[in-house]
Amino acid sequence: MKLWGGRFTKEENQLVHNFNESLSYDRKFYRQDIQGSMAHVTMLARQGIVSKEDEKAILDGLKGILEELDAGTLAFTKEHEDIHSFVEAVLTQRIGEAGKRLHTGRSRNDQVALDMKLYCRDEIVETDRLVKELLEVLLKIMEENLDTYMPGFTHLQKAQPVTLAHHVGAYFEMFLRDRSRLKDLYNRMDQCPLGAGALAGTTYPLDRNCTAELLGFAGPTWNSMDSVADRDYVVELLSTLSMIAMHLSRFSEEIIIWNSNEYRFVELDDAYSTGSSIMPQKKNPDIAELVRGKTGRVYGALVSLLTTMKGLPLAYNKDLQEDKELTFDAIDTVKGCLALFTGMISTITFCRDVMEASARKGFTNATDAADYLVNHGVPFRDAHGIVGQLVLLCIDRGIALDDLTLEEFRSVSPVFGEDIYQAISMETCVRKRNTTGAPGQEAMKEAIEACRRRLRQELDDKT
Repeated sequence: MKLWGGRFTKEENQLVHNFNESLSYDRKFYRQDIQGSMAHVTMLARQGIVSKEDEKAILDGLKGILEELDAGTLAFTKEHEDIHSFVEAVLTQRIGEAGKRLHTGRSRNDQVALDMKLYCRDEIVETDRLVKELLEVLLKIMEENLDTYMPGFTHLQKAQPVTLAHHVGAYFEMFLRDRSRLKDLYNRMDQCPLGAGALAGTTYPLDRNCTAELLGFAGPTWNSMDSVADRDYVVELLSTLSMIAMHLSRFSEEIIIWNSNEYRFVELDDAYSTGSSIMPQKKNPDIAELVRGKTGRVYGALVSLLTTMKGLPLAYNKDLQEDKELTFDAIDTVKGCLALFTGMISTITFCRDVMEASARKGFTNATDAADYLVNHGVPFRDAHGIVGQLVLLCIDRGIALDDLTLEEFRSVSPVFGEDIYQAISMETCVRKRNTTGAPGQEAMKEAIEACRRRLRQELDDKT
């Protein structure tokens, strides 16, 4: 059944139908379509636009269709153009003339705008749940690794000692910002487009506040043209998903590096790694690599929709049909990556001794050795040069700074005393850094408490 056949004298070309149809993918939001239709007919009945008898017949019919689609006992058929025509056709077949009254006072333009907004809203909630689960795992790792020393890096070069808690805490902040972006978007898209019609509203006395309330929106949209043409929220969602994917990819890259034989910082659980078909010794970080690789796919969806939107005049254009497949794919991709990454990171083994040894042998305490000299009256520029000479000596001998004898320290500068070893130990280097946001134990305990407090905030928390 076509929803637009009266104006036409010829049947639609099959190739045109195939090119034009969207049921093959917009069936994904059949629940949202039926939910919107139920709210719409409820409002129509309250306004006296349809009878109570028709309202009951339509609602019962829609509930039956929803139950059968959920159960998989009702099949989608190819002759229908989209999910809207499918639901209306099945409804009319089942309840007769009353089914034809469902579309009173609305267009497919505001209908699909509603469906897409409802779908995105539901997926924001689900994505937020997955990000929160990951954050809970990261917080647990932080709590358990306040004294797990490791090198911090700049330019992928060992720089200064930090803790695993501090390093993982950086990703906690990234994913917490992702939750904030999801919450901002959820609140910003909290207006209902249903009732905007094709672009200019309708002459029927619709109560748009009623449908907005029934569907859980704060209120109706304020401009009917923008209502059907707006896909800003989809662009924002794809942007936020891209940020989440980017953060997952950065963390995955580090897991891949840490898993290498050269680092050996981590041991991946067998359930989250794979082997080689030819090399029996291999244990590959495939999950991390796939997460890293799929990030480009999510970026592609964002760029694609931005490119589609950039030249569209008001109001609705068929180009907007292109928002669905790529958005559905990006959502599913990020949700899958979040679930798998969370499983991987929750089962990973951190090789604490290897991490600490890497920090020591990487001269991450060199800055602290220079600070030691400064605290004993040596100008920093001179202290920098003295410690640089000590590092060269260590490199030649293949040892760490704290492996030098006191005589060797004093051969470069007589200022060094017995307390140099305590001053440049990994524990001292980290623990004395206790300004807000630093890796010292007291600072990290404060940060972890703040993380725990912020994690309790939910998507719908308006405080």
